[in-house]
Amino acid sequence: QVRLVESGGGLVQAGGSLRLSCVASGRPVGSYDMGWFRQAPGKEREFVAAISWSGDRRYYADSVKGRFTISRDNTKIMVYLQMNSLKPEDTAVYYCAAVSGYYSGSYAYDSPKRYVYWGQGTQVTVSS
Repeated sequence: QVRLVESGGGLVQAGGSLRLSCVASGRPVGSYDMGWFRQAPGKEREFVAAISWSGDRRYYADSVKGRFTISRDNTKIMVYLQMNSLKPEDTAVYYCAAVSGYYSGSYAYDSPKRYVYWGQGTQVTVSS
């Protein structure tokens, strides 16, 4: 079992920055692929970014490319999401997710169905 806890959310003005963190406990997650998703009220959960267990592959939603950066520190069992140039449409609950790096299923990095473990989420609100 892997437990994920997000932090770093809050209220920020448009154009500002936030850094989300996700700490993992339980099984070692150094070999886990990690992702960030978000869900706004009344909308489905959507992909934001993902990083492979080794950190050599990163994926981003088109809506955040050039503004958000995902990174990980396996020694601290942490995953980060640096969010710059925030927009009101980035307002959502942000979730950290994990799946084994040995995943052999058919879901791609941007599908929430790929991920087995989820955090409780952290609220990000961007005011205009």
